[in-house]
Amino acid sequence: MGQPAAILIAGPTASGKSGLALQLAERLGGTVINADSMQVYGDLRVITARPTREEEARVPHLLYGHVDGAENYSVGRWLADARAALDDAAARRLVPIFAGGTGLYFKTLTSGLAAVPPVDADIRVDVRARLDAHGPAVLHAELARHDPAAAERLSPNDRVRIARALEVVLSTGRPLVDWHQQGLPPLLDSARVVRVFLAPDRAELYRRIDGRFSVMLEAGALDEVRAFAARKLDPLLPAMKAHGVPWLIRHLAGELSLDEAADKARADTRHYAKRQFTWFRHQLADWPQLEPDAALENVLSAWSSSP
Repeated sequence: MGQPAAILIAGPTASGKSGLALQLAERLGGTVINADSMQVYGDLRVITARPTREEEARVPHLLYGHVDGAENYSVGRWLADARAALDDAAARRLVPIFAGGTGLYFKTLTSGLAAVPPVDADIRVDVRARLDAHGPAVLHAELARHDPAAAERLSPNDRVRIARALEVVLSTGRPLVDWHQQGLPPLLDSARVVRVFLAPDRAELYRRIDGRFSVMLEAGALDEVRAFAARKLDPLLPAMKAHGVPWLIRHLAGELSLDEAADKARADTRHYAKRQFTWFRHQLADWPQLEPDAALENVLSAWSSSP
C-alpha cells in the first residue's frame, strides 16, 4: 500500500494521547494535529488539558486554540481545517499525527461527512431564546411538526440536538436527514493510516482523571474559567460545556464549594471516558486497542513495516 499517509491516535480523556503524539513526532519528524473538539478553543488551555506551550515548542502543533470560545465550531469546519493541516504537513515534509478523543473527527477523516449549510443567524437566536424561555419539550413538539424523523429519534430533553435539528429545518426548509445524504469526501484512505486507540485499565484511568483535575486547578484552571465566564456567552455554546467549566462557574457564582465543583467535574469526566470507550467500540471497531505503555513501539513498528 506504500508509506502510510498519517498516524491517528485516539482514546479516552487522560489516556496519554498527547504524550504519545509528541514522542512520535520527535522520533519521526512529525506535526501533531488536534482531534479534540474542546482543545480547539483559545479561551481554555488549562481546563481542556491542551499541550503546554513548552510541548508545543518541541514539535509543530496545529489546530490547538485557534477558535474563539464564542464560536459554535462544527465537525465540518474541523474537517476543512484538517485538510489545511494536512496540506501544511505535506508542504513541510512532516508526518501528520492526529491526536484526540473526539471520535466523530476521526470517523470523518476516513469516511467523510454530510454537509449541512450554515444556519441563519436570526433563526439560531430565535430558537435559542425560545429554548431558554419554554424548555426543550415545547421545541421538541415543534420539531415533530417540521421534521418528524428527527423528533422521533431525539429525547424530548435533548436540548442541544433538538435546537440543532430545528434550526436546520427552519433555516433550510429541509430536514437534517436530507442533508446527511450529501457529503464531504474523506481526507485519508483508511488503508493508508496507522491507527491506535489507547485503552488503559479503567481503574488506573479514573485515578489519572481525578489527579489531573487537581493539577489543572493548581495550574490556574479556576482563573481561566473566571475570565471565560466573564464573557457571559450563550450557555449552549460547546466551549461553555467543556468538562469542569459549568461546575467551576457554579462555584464562582457561590452555588458550590470548590471541592464540590471539583468532585462533580471529576465525575463528569469519568462518565465521559466511559462513553468514549463505548463509542469507539461500536463506531470504529476495527481500530487496534493498546495499553498506553505498549503503544509507542507498536505504532513505530507499524509505521516502519509498511511496504
